[in-house]
Amino acid sequence: QVQLVESGGGSVQPGGSLRLSCAASGFTFRSYAMSWFRQAPGREREYVARITPSGDITTYADSVKGRFTIARDNVKSTIYLQMNSLKPEDTAVYYCNVLIWGNYYWGQGTQVTVSS
Repeated sequence: QVQLVESGGGSVQPGGSLRLSCAASGFTFRSYAMSWFRQAPGREREYVARITPSGDITTYADSVKGRFTIARDNVKSTIYLQMNSLKPEDTAVYYCNVLIWGNYYWGQGTQVTVSS
């Protein structure tokens, strides 16, 4: 079965950096685009970034463009989200996501807290 396991969250001061990871299993990882989403308290889940199966094309939400970088390792079946210049408004639970045959799969999420 499809499994997505996020890690790397934590607490950081404004301006700091974190790198999130999402380890995938149960499907042919190299064949699917992967995405990161986030959900802040009291808010709807929102799109953050997406990467194509080969990793050649990446897209970002305007709110993170220039600060976050999505990447993938198709040998390790893992995607990453490098987050720099973090702001308090980046505080959220971060989820990785894959769409397979019309079904969305999510990990359990990893908490990122940006606070002084």
